[in-house]
Amino acid sequence: MTQAKRGLGRGLGSLIPAGEPQPAEGASAMDAPLPTSKRGGPEYIDIDLIAPNPDQPRTHFEPEKLRELADSIRQHGIIQPLIVTRDGDGNFRLIAGERRLQAARLAELDAVPVITREAADDELLELALIENIQRADLNAIEEAQAYRRLIDEHGLTQEVAAGRVGKSRAAVANALRLLQLDTEIRRSLVAGEISEGHARALLGLAEGKERLDAWKQVVERRLSVRETEALVRRTLSRPEPAVPASPPPNRRDATVAD
Repeated sequence: MTQAKRGLGRGLGSLIPAGEPQPAEGASAMDAPLPTSKRGGPEYIDIDLIAPNPDQPRTHFEPEKLRELADSIRQHGIIQPLIVTRDGDGNFRLIAGERRLQAARLAELDAVPVITREAADDELLELALIENIQRADLNAIEEAQAYRRLIDEHGLTQEVAAGRVGKSRAAVANALRLLQLDTEIRRSLVAGEISEGHARALLGLAEGKERLDAWKQVVERRLSVRETEALVRRTLSRPEPAVPASPPPNRRDATVAD
């Protein structure tokens, strides 16, 4: 049985000192007031000293939204500090706040507010995953890939991994199924051409031509999820093409063979 590592499963809230205000559920990173606690509170550090989290599960950042956040940061600054941990060489490693860090670089800030916390290397993925899930920042494929890494790299079961990030086992299992989609369909889901509902319906078809043909119809005809489910049912109910029987042997050939 995998033993719980120190700090794993704590959630993002445990990284922010008690008593400091946090954003309401569904609020953006810019909505929370800057913590004022002196002990464990924020400090400003050189932005060039912060290295990105190598385990950041979020890989897709919309350029336009980053520019909008950068404009807001220029006017109001970063209202909620980034969460970082110290590297052995005197620099810092980001735990939470990748989007704010990128926007701060776009805004050409020299320093950013951070809260420094202890975190082992094997905690970075989990903490970044928790933050992004709580903020609903991940697309469906990024979330599924993060669950897969969390399970594989930490040797966890789906049930234990689900508990670590505050999800049900069924939610994690359903997310992981999306990784079975063909590459083109996964890209379509990330791009917003289809929804998770469309993707789950398409999983009912065989991988390859059958599924890809159905996906193309969904995109081209802009089918709803219900229409996609109906398309999948029709595809599954189609009879298999009959295999032509082998022609009878030519009588003359048979005579020659004798």
